[in-house]
Amino acid sequence: MKLINYLIILSLLLFSSTFAKEKPPFKNILSLDKPKTHKEIIFQDRDGSIINLKKINSDKIYILNFWATWCAPCKEEMPSLDKLHAKDGIFVFPINLEDKNLKKTDKFYDDLNIKNLNVYFDEGLKLTKAFSIRGVPTTIIFNKNKDEVARIKGSVDFSDKKFISWLDSIE
Repeated sequence: MKLINYLIILSLLLFSSTFAKEKPPFKNILSLDKPKTHKEIIFQDRDGSIINLKKINSDKIYILNFWATWCAPCKEEMPSLDKLHAKDGIFVFPINLEDKNLKKTDKFYDDLNIKNLNVYFDEGLKLTKAFSIRGVPTTIIFNKNKDEVARIKGSVDFSDKKFISWLDSIE
């Protein structure tokens, strides 16, 4: 009987589908057992043009980071998110959840010396509601098929080597 249980567990481990080859490096990262597909992922750029992540034709890992200018943990993690965006194969969309105020957002970026990231907004908080965002910062990670594979609730150091290694293992 023990041998049968052992073989069942072994086969489950060998044949289960995972989306990251490694375990998430931080406790506040929830890695999904199965990718979650979203029909549309729509937000706006700084000029008000509509972006639909599902229609972008590129083979990258996509990160949506929901933030606000008044959020201290957002200020803390934004510089490392800026560096992560410069890495090949990764594209970051930092989405400000406040009412659109370019002067305020630009000051936030300038104060933190953000050089690589653009500014995006969630007009009417439609995407925030669709993703059930409950606080900031919240980060959602999408695989190359633009399916959700993980969420981060709270801040992390996006330049941490363990995080980068885990992110590189996402399929």
